[in-house]
Amino acid sequence: MSITGNSTSNPYSSVSDLLSNVRNFKIIESLREGEQFANAYFSTETKIKIATMLSEFGCDYIELTNPAASPQSRDDCEAICKLGLKAKILTHTRCTLEDAKLACDCGVDGVDVVIGTSQFLREHSLGGKDMVAITKQAIEVIEYIKSRGCEVRFSSEDSFRSDLVDLLSIYRAVNNVGVGRVGVADTVGCASPRQVYDLVRTLRGCVSTDIEVHFHDDTGCAVANSFTALEAGATHVDTSVLGIGERNGICPLGALMARMMPTSRDYILSKYKLHQLKAIEDFVAECVEINVPFNNPITGFCAFTHKAGIHAKAILNSPSTYEILKPEDFGLSRYVHFTSRLTGWNAIKSRVDQLGLDANSWPKEKIVEVTARIKQMADLKAMTLDETDALIRSFHLDLQNGHSQNGQNGESVEKAT
Repeated sequence: MSITGNSTSNPYSSVSDLLSNVRNFKIIESLREGEQFANAYFSTETKIKIATMLSEFGCDYIELTNPAASPQSRDDCEAICKLGLKAKILTHTRCTLEDAKLACDCGVDGVDVVIGTSQFLREHSLGGKDMVAITKQAIEVIEYIKSRGCEVRFSSEDSFRSDLVDLLSIYRAVNNVGVGRVGVADTVGCASPRQVYDLVRTLRGCVSTDIEVHFHDDTGCAVANSFTALEAGATHVDTSVLGIGERNGICPLGALMARMMPTSRDYILSKYKLHQLKAIEDFVAECVEINVPFNNPITGFCAFTHKAGIHAKAILNSPSTYEILKPEDFGLSRYVHFTSRLTGWNAIKSRVDQLGLDANSWPKEKIVEVTARIKQMADLKAMTLDETDALIRSFHLDLQNGHSQNGQNGESVEKAT
């Protein structure tokens, strides 16, 4: 089975797993989480634009801030609910009847309720509530939301530091009263992929409902954990644009797209308008006054840049040799870096063609010669694009004039620059 469409087989592909949902999952894009980013201040107009862009991109759900957070949060929630977006609109609330009633009154499609289940949160956030009281409260809220005709998700908070017996007991209880989804939240980003697989796989055997996952990135595992959860049977993944959110944020939307493409290319291309990803990320980055990281999957400025001579040669012959993702799938293009000491003659030959100088008219030894000259100069200083192009053009001019390059390199370069 091909994993990219670039090759005919993948010797490392795993045996199909009936529980895996890597080719059948939904994205819950959390504008609510994004608003918790340290730099974030989103006006109503900004929220509407982001929500609209995310809906057009193909996100299945958009999760908004709890309308109980502030009067403006309620107004924003109501305004976005009235847009008629393709994406379903959710809001994230505490597991209380007061929050649930307010959320339903705003016109949302669903309510995501959450309550702490770890000993840390039960003691320091919930005033020492035991699991019996928490379960009773959860069932009461779930039944109310269902009575209002809204979808409902119940999530434990700090799932991976909660007692497993407590977790499975409350998940079974809410499953039995017909909750739409149960949520697993790595609230402090402590989980490893192995822990995620074990918990989600165990949970999949205990509930019949959908499973949503929410992974923070404090220890750098949010994307890997999200993918692993899908392998174990999760159905919904929480994301945010560029991963922005509380502290180090959560699983980034773009990074998840990058991770899923090798495994689920046809599914991703059929659901999501990947060409819009860069515009969404650029807009959100501008709103929160950050730069898109240089190594950001897909849209980082180095994502499809190739520098080493060996890499460049292979890429020019067949891009799949050093690219697991196709830049054209995202409306982007690759770049072969040719101005450094690491360049090779294949990269320079490609640049000759890009400059319209017809590399086929150059003897190979001239390509090799100009490459050596570029490498020699790049050993002395960082070469600019203009300087490298000028050197190439000077060699081309000498070829046209029928002159020997020997002894004239310095003068030609000086004239060209």
